Amino acid sequence: MSKLKVLVLDAVREDAITDLKDKFDVTIATGPENDRKWVLDHIAPYDAVITSKMKFNPEMIDAAKNLKIISTYGVGFDHVDTAYAKKKGIVVSNSPKSVRRPTAELGLTLILACARRICYYDHTIREGKFISSNDYANQGYDIEGKTLAIFGMGRIGKLLASFAKMLGMKIIYHNRHQVAPKIEEKLGAKYVDFDTLIKQADYLSLNAPATPQTTGIISAKVFKKMKKTAFLINIARGALVDEDALIAALENKEIAGAGLDVFVNQKKVNPKFYDLDNVILTPHMGSATHAGRYNLAKESAENVISYLSDGKAINQVN
Repeated sequence: MSKLKVLVLDAVREDAITDLKDKFDVTIATGPENDRKWVLDHIAPYDAVITSKMKFNPEMIDAAKNLKIISTYGVGFDHVDTAYAKKKGIVVSNSPKSVRRPTAELGLTLILACARRICYYDHTIREGKFISSNDYANQGYDIEGKTLAIFGMGRIGKLLASFAKMLGMKIIYHNRHQVAPKIEEKLGAKYVDFDTLIKQADYLSLNAPATPQTTGIISAKVFKKMKKTAFLINIARGALVDEDALIAALENKEIAGAGLDVFVNQKKVNPKFYDLDNVILTPHMGSATHAGRYNLAKESAENVISYLSDGKAINQVN
């Protein structure tokens, strides 16, 4: 009896998917196979696919005539038309557990790096300047007693809140639904409306998915309501932020700064960011630790193994 076929797109840790390779006929795309045209031409016989970036729109889903499950290599699934997949009887699962710790750690890192102006200090030394720590204009900010405002209190938001609480920060949040009182008590977190969130934030962390409701929600109007001493931290999706409005707010000192791991155009970051010393830029590295990527590959593979072997859909999002 022939094995079911699984297509693995993008770069995954092969040592983490040994169980997948033992159970199924696995094709690991390492070069031209990641080209969209190649996938469209060859995906028909595959029963499952693991992907982090390839867009699975109706065209791709229609070409995948035998597909039973799409497992996303990451927590995000905005590159998959989940409604159309459901219509076609295809399960879509994401991998939220593995990205939780490393992404929350990066969020905390960006908060601290913004507060202590690490990027600014680093490039002044590289330019041959050794600025004075006695000059008020060169000094950074404390975070103890400051308010971390979290937009999106999911797994990552909750863990980030726990880190911030240990460092003496106040926690407020806005979410589609208020979390359980026990969780609020544990985190010392208070639920507020969106307007209160942005007005009270010393550090506004974006941890929500990109949806029609959240796309562009951080707009010019938002920046005008924020404190001039506030920082924006985005470890979620670039689409949540109006980048032109953010650049203007940074240039005009409407806010103090930003730490950005995601952008509207991931492959071509707006070059206007490069000239600003009050923004820290990282290339979408939220889950990019050795352990994080190993666990992520394993989780995305386990989604496939569970569904194809036992008919049990885990981490299903559609």
